[in-house]
Amino acid sequence: MKVAFAGLGVMGFPMAGHLARAGHDLAVHNRSPEKGARWVETYGGRSGAPGEAAQGAEMLILCVGNDEDVRQVVAQTLEALAPGAVIVDHTTTSAVVAREMAEKAAATGRAFVDAPVSGGQAGAESGQLTIMCGGEAAAFARAEPVIGAYAKAIRRMGGPGAGQLAKMVNQICIAGVVQGLAEGLHFAKRAGLDPADVYEAISKGAAQSWQMDNRWKSMTEGRFDFGFAVDWMRKDLGLLLDEADRNGAKLEMTGMVDRFYAELQAMGGQRWDTSSLVARLET
Repeated sequence: MKVAFAGLGVMGFPMAGHLARAGHDLAVHNRSPEKGARWVETYGGRSGAPGEAAQGAEMLILCVGNDEDVRQVVAQTLEALAPGAVIVDHTTTSAVVAREMAEKAAATGRAFVDAPVSGGQAGAESGQLTIMCGGEAAAFARAEPVIGAYAKAIRRMGGPGAGQLAKMVNQICIAGVVQGLAEGLHFAKRAGLDPADVYEAISKGAAQSWQMDNRWKSMTEGRFDFGFAVDWMRKDLGLLLDEADRNGAKLEMTGMVDRFYAELQAMGGQRWDTSSLVARLET
């Protein structure tokens, strides 16, 4: 398929690479042209401005920063896409902008699928992302085999915006798990327990989680210079807390953890991994 990919950050760069390896005809765009040039050196294909990269493409895939970035790229590319093209947006955005973009695409005879991902940089590099999708069934059916190049699980959650709502559930659950793990490790340290022994004792039971398996050691060592940044998590939590204000959901724990992440930003931890919640307890 002729595919345009916009946004070559830590997630988008390897995701677009998987598409190139799968044999798709790739044209890429990145806000900083040098990154686009580096991607072309690595994988081939072409790099250019949004409208140029999207010219005649049957699918446009986005992995950009926020709602406004999505609006801008769609505005710059929509008319350049092939008739009937599908836009797949992997950016974590509001459900509001997902529905807005779906309407804009439909008005031009094209389709939009909101498809936020979970799995982080490691999942993008290994092609093992989990993707939650919202959009019309026919558009999802066209997108699924393409985005399967970098996914281990893909599921349509419903109409436009449903993928973003499911991603919000994902972030709510992660916030609670990481805070619980941070407090558990902090308690173990104050109680004089060996964190490695604690991990071995509890990680095969009901307390087990991906965060425990992959973050307990770096948390006990105070290493946070990797992973999903606090700034990104606060953006995501802000989106879901706004949505909760609209739908009436009571997110008391999530609001509390959002305030804790604000404290980490004030400590200079804007780019620390989300597991750095433990750092505020040790300060």
